[in-house]
Amino acid sequence: MNIAIIGYGKMGKSIEKIAKIRNHKISLIYDGTPTPSLLKNSDVAIEFSQPNSAFNNIKICIENNIPTVCGTTGWLDKFEIIKKICQENNGSFLYSSNFSIGMNIFFKINEKLSKFLFPYSKNYEVKIEEIHHKEKVDKPSGTAISLANDIIKNNMKKTWILDKKKTKDQILIISKRFENVSGTHIVIYESKIENIKIQHKANNREGFSIGAVIAAEWIKNKKGIFSMKDVLGI
Repeated sequence: MNIAIIGYGKMGKSIEKIAKIRNHKISLIYDGTPTPSLLKNSDVAIEFSQPNSAFNNIKICIENNIPTVCGTTGWLDKFEIIKKICQENNGSFLYSSNFSIGMNIFFKINEKLSKFLFPYSKNYEVKIEEIHHKEKVDKPSGTAISLANDIIKNNMKKTWILDKKKTKDQILIISKRFENVSGTHIVIYESKIENIKIQHKANNREGFSIGAVIAAEWIKNKKGIFSMKDVLGI
Protein backbone atom coordinates (compact mmCIF):
# COMPACT_ATOMS: atom_id res chain seq x y z
CA MET A 1 0.00 0.00 0.00
CA ASN A 2 1.24 3.51 -0.83
CA ILE A 3 0.86 5.81 2.17
CA ALA A 4 1.04 9.61 2.15
CA ILE A 5 2.22 11.04 5.47
CA ILE A 6 0.95 14.59 6.01
CA GLY A 7 2.71 16.24 8.93
CA TYR A 8 6.27 15.14 9.60
CA GLY A 9 6.76 15.81 13.27
CA LYS A 10 7.47 13.14 15.87
CA MET A 11 4.30 11.22 15.03
CA GLY A 12 4.90 11.42 11.27
CA LYS A 13 8.40 10.02 11.68
CA SER A 14 7.13 7.22 13.93
CA ILE A 15 4.36 6.37 11.43
CA GLU A 16 6.92 6.22 8.62
CA LYS A 17 8.98 3.70 10.60
CA ILE A 18 6.02 1.46 11.46
CA ALA A 19 4.57 1.61 7.92
CA LYS A 20 7.87 0.40 6.46
CA ILE A 21 8.10 -2.41 9.03
CA ARG A 22 4.61 -3.48 7.88
CA ASN A 23 5.84 -3.55 4.25
CA HIS A 24 4.11 -0.40 3.00
CA LYS A 25 5.62 2.20 0.69
CA ILE A 26 5.76 5.89 1.60
CA SER A 27 4.47 7.72 -1.48
CA LEU A 28 4.64 11.20 0.05
CA ILE A 29 6.00 12.94 3.11
CA TYR A 30 4.70 16.50 3.31
CA ASP A 31 4.70 19.10 6.04
CA GLY A 32 2.13 21.42 4.46
CA THR A 33 -1.15 21.10 2.58
CA PRO A 34 -0.46 18.83 -0.43
CA THR A 35 -1.61 19.50 -3.99
CA PRO A 36 -3.65 16.95 -5.95
CA SER A 37 -0.58 16.12 -8.08
CA LEU A 38 1.42 15.24 -4.95
CA LEU A 39 -1.33 12.87 -3.79
CA LYS A 40 -1.93 11.04 -7.07
CA ASN A 41 0.26 8.01 -6.29
CA SER A 42 -1.15 7.43 -2.79
CA ASP A 43 -3.66 4.78 -1.73
CA VAL A 44 -4.31 6.37 1.67
CA ALA A 45 -3.20 9.42 3.68
CA ILE A 46 -2.32 9.57 7.37
CA GLU A 47 -2.66 13.11 8.70
CA PHE A 48 -0.91 14.21 11.90
CA SER A 49 -0.27 17.94 11.53
CA GLN A 50 -1.38 21.03 13.46
CA PRO A 51 -4.90 22.20 14.43
CA ASN A 52 -4.74 25.20 12.09
CA SER A 53 -3.87 23.14 9.00
CA ALA A 54 -5.71 19.84 9.58
CA PHE A 55 -9.00 20.92 7.99
CA ASN A 56 -7.43 21.96 4.66
CA ASN A 57 -5.24 18.84 4.60
CA ILE A 58 -8.21 16.52 5.16
CA LYS A 59 -10.41 18.42 2.70
CA ILE A 60 -7.99 18.16 -0.23
CA CYS A 61 -7.40 14.46 0.42
CA ILE A 62 -11.10 13.61 0.47
CA GLU A 63 -11.83 15.76 -2.58
CA ASN A 64 -9.15 13.82 -4.45
CA ASN A 65 -10.51 10.40 -3.48
CA ILE A 66 -7.73 9.61 -1.00
CA PRO A 67 -9.00 7.68 2.07
CA THR A 68 -7.78 9.69 5.05
CA VAL A 69 -6.85 8.74 8.59
CA CYS A 70 -6.50 11.74 10.92
CA GLY A 71 -5.09 11.97 14.43
CA THR A 72 -4.70 15.75 14.69
CA THR A 73 -6.72 17.22 17.55
CA GLY A 74 -7.91 20.77 18.21
CA TRP A 75 -9.84 21.31 14.93
CA LEU A 76 -13.12 19.54 15.68
CA ASP A 77 -15.21 22.70 15.43
CA LYS A 78 -15.06 21.92 11.66
CA PHE A 79 -15.76 18.19 11.95
CA GLU A 80 -19.33 18.49 10.65
CA ILE A 81 -18.06 20.30 7.54
CA ILE A 82 -15.60 17.47 6.88
CA LYS A 83 -18.41 14.93 7.31
CA LYS A 84 -20.44 16.80 4.70
CA ILE A 85 -17.48 16.99 2.29
CA CYS A 86 -16.90 13.27 2.77
CA GLN A 87 -20.54 12.43 2.06
CA GLU A 88 -20.68 14.70 -1.02
CA ASN A 89 -17.54 13.07 -2.46
CA ASN A 90 -18.42 9.49 -1.45
CA GLY A 91 -15.15 9.58 0.43
CA SER A 92 -13.44 7.72 3.25
CA PHE A 93 -12.45 9.39 6.50
CA LEU A 94 -11.39 8.00 9.86
CA TYR A 95 -10.75 10.24 12.86
CA SER A 96 -9.54 9.32 16.32
CA SER A 97 -8.24 11.51 19.11
CA ASN A 98 -6.03 8.58 20.08
CA PHE A 99 -4.96 5.61 17.91
CA SER A 100 -3.54 3.45 20.70
CA ILE A 101 -5.35 0.12 20.75
CA GLY A 102 -5.08 0.07 24.56
CA MET A 103 -6.47 3.60 24.79
CA ASN A 104 -9.47 2.71 22.66
CA ILE A 105 -10.22 -0.21 24.96
CA PHE A 106 -9.79 2.27 27.83
CA PHE A 107 -12.41 4.50 26.14
CA LYS A 108 -14.81 1.55 26.15
CA ILE A 109 -14.12 0.76 29.82
CA ASN A 110 -14.78 4.39 30.77
CA GLU A 111 -17.95 4.46 28.67
CA LYS A 112 -19.26 1.29 30.36
CA LEU A 113 -18.28 2.55 33.83
CA SER A 114 -20.17 5.82 33.38
CA LYS A 115 -23.19 3.89 32.13
CA PHE A 116 -23.15 1.59 35.16
CA LEU A 117 -22.80 4.56 37.53
CA PHE A 118 -25.52 6.65 35.89
CA PRO A 119 -28.30 5.61 38.37
CA TYR A 120 -26.06 6.93 41.17
CA SER A 121 -24.64 9.93 39.30
CA LYS A 122 -25.77 12.49 41.90
CA ASN A 123 -23.44 10.84 44.40
CA TYR A 124 -20.32 11.01 42.21
CA GLU A 125 -18.00 13.81 41.21
CA VAL A 126 -16.06 13.14 38.01
CA LYS A 127 -12.57 14.39 37.29
CA ILE A 128 -10.21 13.76 34.36
CA GLU A 129 -6.51 14.49 34.62
CA GLU A 130 -4.30 14.54 31.54
CA ILE A 131 -0.53 14.93 31.47
CA HIS A 132 1.49 15.66 28.31
CA HIS A 133 4.77 17.14 27.12
CA LYS A 134 5.08 20.92 26.84
CA GLU A 135 5.10 20.83 23.03
CA LYS A 136 1.47 19.68 22.88
CA VAL A 137 -0.51 22.54 21.34
CA ASP A 138 -4.11 21.86 22.39
CA LYS A 139 -5.38 21.94 25.94
CA PRO A 140 -7.16 19.86 27.12
CA SER A 141 -6.05 16.92 25.01
CA GLY A 142 -8.42 15.52 22.43
CA THR A 143 -8.31 12.23 24.32
CA ALA A 144 -9.49 13.90 27.54
CA ILE A 145 -12.35 15.53 25.63
CA SER A 146 -13.31 12.15 24.14
CA LEU A 147 -13.33 10.59 27.62
CA ALA A 148 -15.50 13.45 28.92
CA ASN A 149 -17.90 13.26 25.97
CA ASP A 150 -18.43 9.53 26.51
CA ILE A 151 -19.45 10.26 30.11
CA ILE A 152 -21.75 13.09 28.96
CA LYS A 153 -23.27 10.81 26.30
CA ASN A 154 -24.37 8.47 29.08
CA ASN A 155 -26.08 11.40 30.84
CA MET A 156 -23.92 11.13 33.92
CA LYS A 157 -22.86 14.78 33.62
CA LYS A 158 -23.92 17.66 31.37
CA THR A 159 -20.68 19.40 30.36
CA TRP A 160 -16.95 19.52 31.00
CA ILE A 161 -14.88 22.45 32.22
CA LEU A 162 -11.13 23.07 32.10
CA ASP A 163 -9.12 23.84 35.24
CA LYS A 164 -11.85 25.87 36.93
CA LYS A 165 -14.24 25.58 39.83
CA LYS A 166 -17.06 23.34 38.69
CA THR A 167 -20.64 22.50 39.55
CA LYS A 168 -21.94 19.00 40.33
CA ASP A 169 -23.17 18.61 36.73
CA GLN A 170 -19.72 19.27 35.25
CA ILE A 171 -16.64 17.15 34.65
CA LEU A 172 -13.44 18.85 35.73
CA ILE A 173 -10.55 18.36 33.29
CA ILE A 174 -7.12 19.14 34.73
CA SER A 175 -4.39 19.64 32.11
CA LYS A 176 -0.72 19.43 33.07
CA ARG A 177 2.31 20.03 30.84
CA PHE A 178 5.88 18.94 31.73
CA GLU A 179 9.18 18.27 29.99
CA ASN A 180 9.75 14.78 28.59
CA VAL A 181 6.71 12.97 29.97
CA SER A 182 4.54 10.20 28.55
CA GLY A 183 0.91 10.92 27.79
CA THR A 184 -1.24 9.92 30.77
CA HIS A 185 -5.01 10.04 31.26
CA ILE A 186 -6.73 9.39 34.57
CA VAL A 187 -10.49 9.29 35.12
CA ILE A 188 -11.68 9.51 38.72
CA TYR A 189 -15.21 8.92 39.98
CA GLU A 190 -15.41 10.21 43.57
CA SER A 191 -18.11 9.85 46.20
CA LYS A 192 -18.24 10.18 49.96
CA ILE A 193 -17.92 6.43 50.37
CA GLU A 194 -15.47 5.43 47.60
CA ASN A 195 -13.23 6.46 44.72
CA ILE A 196 -12.97 4.63 41.40
CA LYS A 197 -9.89 5.44 39.34
CA ILE A 198 -8.87 4.17 35.90
CA GLN A 199 -5.63 5.17 34.19
CA HIS A 200 -3.88 4.81 30.85
CA LYS A 201 -0.23 5.73 30.33
CA ALA A 202 1.53 5.63 26.96
CA ASN A 203 5.12 4.47 27.35
CA ASN A 204 6.07 5.77 23.88
CA ARG A 205 4.59 6.88 20.53
CA GLU A 206 4.77 3.45 18.94
CA GLY A 207 1.31 2.39 20.12
CA PHE A 208 -0.26 5.42 18.41
CA SER A 209 1.71 4.81 15.20
CA ILE A 210 0.81 1.11 15.02
CA GLY A 211 -2.87 1.99 15.52
CA ALA A 212 -2.77 4.67 12.81
CA VAL A 213 -1.18 2.33 10.27
CA ILE A 214 -3.66 -0.46 11.14
CA ALA A 215 -6.47 2.08 10.62
CA ALA A 216 -5.01 3.02 7.21
CA GLU A 217 -4.89 -0.66 6.22
CA TRP A 218 -8.50 -1.10 7.36
CA ILE A 219 -10.00 1.92 5.57
CA LYS A 220 -8.34 1.49 2.16
CA ASN A 221 -11.35 0.04 0.27
CA LYS A 222 -14.16 1.40 2.45
CA LYS A 223 -16.49 4.39 2.04
CA GLY A 224 -17.87 6.45 4.90
CA ILE A 225 -16.90 8.09 8.16
CA PHE A 226 -15.28 5.90 10.80
CA SER A 227 -13.44 5.77 14.10
CA MET A 228 -11.07 3.34 15.82
CA LYS A 229 -14.12 1.69 17.37
CA ASP A 230 -15.02 0.50 13.86
CA VAL A 231 -11.48 -0.74 13.24
CA LEU A 232 -11.40 -2.69 16.51
CA GLY A 233 -15.04 -3.80 16.44
CA ILE A 234 -15.80 -2.39 19.90
